[in-house]
Amino acid sequence: MTQRTESIKVGDKDIIIEVGKLAKQANGSCLVRVGDTSVLVNAVAGKEPRENCDFLPLTVDYRERTYAAGKIPGGFFKREGRPRENEILTSRLIDRTIRPLFPEGWYVDTQVAAILLSYDAENDSDIPSIVGASVALMVSDMPVKTPFAAVRVGRVEGKYVINPTITQQKTSELDLVVSGTEDAIVMVEAGANELSESEIVDALKTAHDEIKKICRFQKSFINQSKLPEPKVDVPADIKKSVEDMVLSKAGEIVKIAEKSARENEWSSLKKNVQQTLAEKYPEKDAVISYVLEDVFYRKARELILNEKTRSDGRKFDEIRPIECQVGVLPRTHGSGLFTRGQTQAMVTVTLGNPADKQIMDELEGEYKERFMLHYNFPGFATGEPKPERSSSRREIGHGALARRALRPLIPSEDEFPYALRIVSDILESNGSSSMASVCGGSLSLFDAGVPLRATCAGIAMGLVKEGEKHAVLTDIMGMEDHLGDMDFKVAGTKKGITALQMDIKISGLSAELMSEALEKARVGRMAIIEKMEAAISSPREDLSAYAPRMVTVMIPQSKIGELIGPGGKNIRRIQEESGAEINIEEDGRVFISSADKTAVDLAKQMVEFLTADVEVGKTYKGKVTRILNFGAFVEVLPGKEGLVHISQLAERHVKKVEDVVKEGDEVTVKVVEIDSQGRVNLSRKAVLIEQRNK
Repeated sequence: MTQRTESIKVGDKDIIIEVGKLAKQANGSCLVRVGDTSVLVNAVAGKEPRENCDFLPLTVDYRERTYAAGKIPGGFFKREGRPRENEILTSRLIDRTIRPLFPEGWYVDTQVAAILLSYDAENDSDIPSIVGASVALMVSDMPVKTPFAAVRVGRVEGKYVINPTITQQKTSELDLVVSGTEDAIVMVEAGANELSESEIVDALKTAHDEIKKICRFQKSFINQSKLPEPKVDVPADIKKSVEDMVLSKAGEIVKIAEKSARENEWSSLKKNVQQTLAEKYPEKDAVISYVLEDVFYRKARELILNEKTRSDGRKFDEIRPIECQVGVLPRTHGSGLFTRGQTQAMVTVTLGNPADKQIMDELEGEYKERFMLHYNFPGFATGEPKPERSSSRREIGHGALARRALRPLIPSEDEFPYALRIVSDILESNGSSSMASVCGGSLSLFDAGVPLRATCAGIAMGLVKEGEKHAVLTDIMGMEDHLGDMDFKVAGTKKGITALQMDIKISGLSAELMSEALEKARVGRMAIIEKMEAAISSPREDLSAYAPRMVTVMIPQSKIGELIGPGGKNIRRIQEESGAEINIEEDGRVFISSADKTAVDLAKQMVEFLTADVEVGKTYKGKVTRILNFGAFVEVLPGKEGLVHISQLAERHVKKVEDVVKEGDEVTVKVVEIDSQGRVNLSRKAVLIEQRNK
C-alpha cells in the first residue's frame, strides 16, 4: 500500500493515522498517534477457512511495551511477560467492537494485534487502538467494509469532554467508552458517579456524533480489492431434512424453563439428527450444525416476539425470584449470598491494613490500589468439569465491571482506612453473574460494616428485534443473552447509574429504544434494591470480631524519622511491646492495626508519645538525665529534655541540686517557657505549689 498520513480533529486533539510504512507483511497495518501516544495495530488472516468450523476464530491482543513510557520491566527477567489486567481489558474492548462486524461465514483464523509503542501519560491508548483496528481492517483485503471508531466521554464541571486526558479523568464524574459505526453504537463500557439515565443517553448521543465523523474520515482508507464476503452454503435438501426433523420439537424445547433440562433435550435432539443424516450427507457436520442452531435461534425469538412470553414463562419485565442472605460465612469479615433464578454468587469481603494494598506497576507509574474485586467462574457453576487455572479474560472483565459499579460508593481512606478485597465466587450461573456479583458485593460490604454510601444493585437487560417488532427483556438468562440482539448490563443505586456495559449485535438501535431499555433497567434495579434492603439496609455498626481494628494517627512529616528511629529501632519496639502492626505513609499518616483493640490503643499512645511536641503550660512526668551545678536536665518526652534551674527545684532555697534529685529519678515538672532558640525551661516548684493549693 502507498504510504500516507492523514489526521482528523476529535474533541480538541488530532488523531493522526499513518499507513503503508510499518509491518507491511500484515494484511493491514496502521500507526495511530494522539499527542505522543502511538499504537501500531495489525490485522492478519490465515489463507484458508478452518475445516468443519461454524464460528469466527478471532483473536485480539493488545500489548504494552514498557519502553513506550521510558521504563524497564520489573521482575527477574526484565522483559514483558503475561498481559497485565489493563492489557486484557483493552483487548476485550477491541474484540467486543469488531467481532459483530465480520460477515457471517468468515471462518478464517484472524488476529488483530495492537502494540503500544509510545505513551505520554496524558492520552489513553485504548481509543487509538480501536480506531487503529478499524483502519487496519479497512486497508486489508479482509471482507470488513464498514468503518468503526471509538471515543471516550468524560464529564468535568457539568460539561461533556471528548477523549479527556488522564488528568481530566481524575475529576470526571463519568468514564464512558463508546464504539460504533456511522449507523449505530456497537459497544459501551462506562463507570459513573450515580448519573441519571437521561444524562447517560445524552453522553451516548454526544459520543456517537464524534464516532460518525471518524467513520466518514476512514472511508478513504477502504481497500477496493477486498475478498468477497463468504456465504454459508446450505443446500436446500439439507436444510429441509434438518427442519423436518426438528422444527416442531425445537418449538417445544425452547419452552422448557429449567436450563439443564432444556440444554440436555436440545443436545440429545442435535446428536440424533447428526447421526441420522451423517450417512446421507457425509462431511457436512458443520452445515447440519449451522441449520440446527439457526432453527433454535428462530424458535426462541419467535416465542418472545410472537407468543409474547419467555422460555421460563416470565413476562418481559419480570425478574427471577431473588434470595439475599448475609453473614453466611462465620469467619469472614463480611459475606453475602445472592441468588437470582439459577444464578448464584457467594461474595466475601476481607479488610486489611495498608500493607495489604495491591502494588500496581503500570506505564503511568507505580501506585497502590486499596480496593480490589476478584471474580471467579469455576466449571461447576454450569455443570462442566473444568479445571481451575489462571483467571480467564472473561473473569477479569466481569470482575472489572463489578468493581467499577461499587467503587464510587466506597468510603474514602480518611473515613475508612482499610484496604478492601471482595471475592465473588459464582456457584451457579444462568446469565448475569457479573450483576449478581455487584449485588452480592453490596450485601457483603454492609455485612462487613463498611460505610458504603448506598445499596448498589445490577441487572442485565436484553433486546429481541425483528423489523418493527421488538421486546426489551428484564433480567435476561443465558439463552436470551446468546440469542438476543443486545446485552445491556446496568448497575447503580436509587440515585443513579454507577456502571454500564452494552454489546449490540444489530444496527439502527435508536436513542428512544436505548432510553426505554435504561428506564426498564432502572425499574428493575429499584425492585432488586428493595429485596436486598430487606436483608440488610445499612452497614453493621461494628466490624466482625475477626476483622483488624485500625486507627489513623497523623504526624508531621518531619517526625517520621523520629518515629521509625535509627535502623527502625523505635517502630520495632512499639510493635513488639503492643502487638499491633504499624504502617507509615509518606504524608505522615500512621496506620495502627490489630485484631486486639487493647493493642491498638497502646500502640497509638506510644506513637503519640514518641512524636509529641513539648507544650508550654503542660505538666510531664520525666526522668532526670544529667545533673549540673545550676540545675538538672529532665527528659519529658523521648529524645526531648529541658532544664530545671536550681531555683525551680523546690519551694525552699536549694543549695545543691543533689539535695533534691539524682540521675535516674522520676520527677513531675511543668513547662514554663520555650525560648527563641527552642530551649525548654521546666519547673518542679510550680508543680509543688499547684498541688499545695488544691
